[in-house]
Amino acid sequence: MDVNSARKDIILGNQITELALAFQGSRILLSAIELDLFTAMGDVERSGGEVAMTLGTESRATDRLLNALCTLGIVKKKKGRFSNTPLTLRFLVKGKPEYMAGLMHYVHLWDSWNTLTQAVREGRSVVARPINERSDNWLRSFIAAMHERARRHAPSVVAMIDLSRVSRILDVGGGSSAYAMAFIRAKGDLRATVFDLPNVIPITQKYIAEEGLSDKVETVVGDYHTDDLGKGFDLLFLSAIIHINSPEQNQTLIDKACRALNPGGKLIVQDFIMDEDRTTPAFGALFALNMLVGTEAGDTYTEREVRTWMEGAGLSNIHRKDTEIGTALMIGEK
Repeated sequence: MDVNSARKDIILGNQITELALAFQGSRILLSAIELDLFTAMGDVERSGGEVAMTLGTESRATDRLLNALCTLGIVKKKKGRFSNTPLTLRFLVKGKPEYMAGLMHYVHLWDSWNTLTQAVREGRSVVARPINERSDNWLRSFIAAMHERARRHAPSVVAMIDLSRVSRILDVGGGSSAYAMAFIRAKGDLRATVFDLPNVIPITQKYIAEEGLSDKVETVVGDYHTDDLGKGFDLLFLSAIIHINSPEQNQTLIDKACRALNPGGKLIVQDFIMDEDRTTPAFGALFALNMLVGTEAGDTYTEREVRTWMEGAGLSNIHRKDTEIGTALMIGEK
């Protein structure tokens, strides 16, 4: 083996090691979030001992966590005292307008991802629980995480959709109603309905009220697996829903969605739509494992699979539009 080959082998070996240890940075950040460390630091410089006293944690261990956060560029240290960076002060301190409350959901994901090996061995999740059986803390952080992503991206996604003949919209599993509200903002004379589970709708209503849109967005309690979706809608939106379900559940849901539409109405499915080799988009390939460890039957699906469900429901003019955020819209007409 020549010197250049040996050097390449060392570099490749180091890359594998770095990937294997990548969890360390993630765990450091997640522990800080779980402890609410950034809020405890606030906008002043503090010693490790002072932060520990506020958090009720052990002083030396807290100091070491803060040092590690410094090496990651997440906090600053000057003359033995720690402070938030402008970024952490903006996004990770409770009470700030852009506080990312949804990051607690990733703390919860740590536990389910820790079961990946067993899930691969058994071919199923070993920790999955339906959303209606989740704790209030889990549910609120989950909805917050979904809201933060949707709030950023909904305007650009909605702009891709022709609303010229749309008066009534049904957002199934709409969560925080971020998309329903984006539709209303795009076309003020729309009426939007968010359909979601009994323990979700009170959270939905809170988000709607905060945006002053309670007169424009109504809510309906229901379970799309067991309940009808109603009738008379011009557009039915399924965003980040099909990946929770099995293929059979998705066919049943899309059948229901078709029945809820007016003639000429559109069903729009937004999700990570995979290429046939299931490796692109990359985030969708990783997300398939998130569904494996966290749901009873979820997965990410290909365009061909979604098209088959839509055709099976009797939809026509089925076509795809790729978004700028790694998802795609599958659109079918009744």
